[in-house]
Amino acid sequence: MTKVLIATVKPFAPAAVKEIKAVLDKANYDYTFFEKYNSQDELIAAVKDADAMIVRSDKITPEVINAAGNLKIVVRAGAGFDNVNLEAATANNVVVMNTPGQNSNAVAELAIGMMIYQARNHFEVGSGTELKGKKLGIHAYGNVGKLVAHIAKGFGMEIFAYDPFIPKVEMEAEGVTVFESAEELYATCDYISLHIPANKHTVQSINYDLLSKMKKGACVVNTARKEVIHETDLVKVFEENDSFKYLSDIAPDNKDLLTERFGNRCFFTPKKMGAQTAEANINAGVASANQIIAFINNGDTTFKVN
Repeated sequence: MTKVLIATVKPFAPAAVKEIKAVLDKANYDYTFFEKYNSQDELIAAVKDADAMIVRSDKITPEVINAAGNLKIVVRAGAGFDNVNLEAATANNVVVMNTPGQNSNAVAELAIGMMIYQARNHFEVGSGTELKGKKLGIHAYGNVGKLVAHIAKGFGMEIFAYDPFIPKVEMEAEGVTVFESAEELYATCDYISLHIPANKHTVQSINYDLLSKMKKGACVVNTARKEVIHETDLVKVFEENDSFKYLSDIAPDNKDLLTERFGNRCFFTPKKMGAQTAEANINAGVASANQIIAFINNGDTTFKVN
């Protein structure tokens, strides 16, 4: 019987657990929910006889993969997968998948909500501004970026995008003005919504060269990864552009410096919460279970990332 380890320091919600169990029971799979563990050593011990794993933000290191002699697949319940060591997985013939699109609406709604929060002065006393008529730049027009654009249109925002991996004609068909460079996007827009992954090409790529091109009062909203921001350059831009704003779904390493020096020109959620909705929790968990079954039973590698 196939054994699935659902390893989650941050557990799935009860409703999601119930539906994941139903999917795995129907497939006649054995499973263990290994929740709120305290160390990598505990995870290494738990994974030894697993054929498959479902994880959230859990660190799947080479040591974890090497300890799992039967492991065939790891599914990250979410879009990002930088918490899984792809090189080690590939070396051990372990397939790694994510669940693209399952959390997208939750993240998109958070991005828009953060824009409103900033536009209205963090809901403090005083006049704010409106989103209507403002120029919104989508940096990476994937599942989340597309939804942010669709929601923003309802607010009457003008939508611009830069994504070298998506055909220009596809974006233009949705009423989006497409730029050929990130520099042009940042120089034009009042808001930038970031949706790029963290990888060797993008880490610290949102740097002084880009941010210094932004107009007075411009705002960057990052619901992607903190690593894509060059934090030293971010401070420099805050100093030079006295109305620049930065909001992030995960606090940068220099959070204390930024909040102390620049006050409500910046805002950071207490933890990464883009996917923290009941709907996204269920969607990603159930998708993970179904993808494992499709792979084990039928060899389906549709969402393979390594």
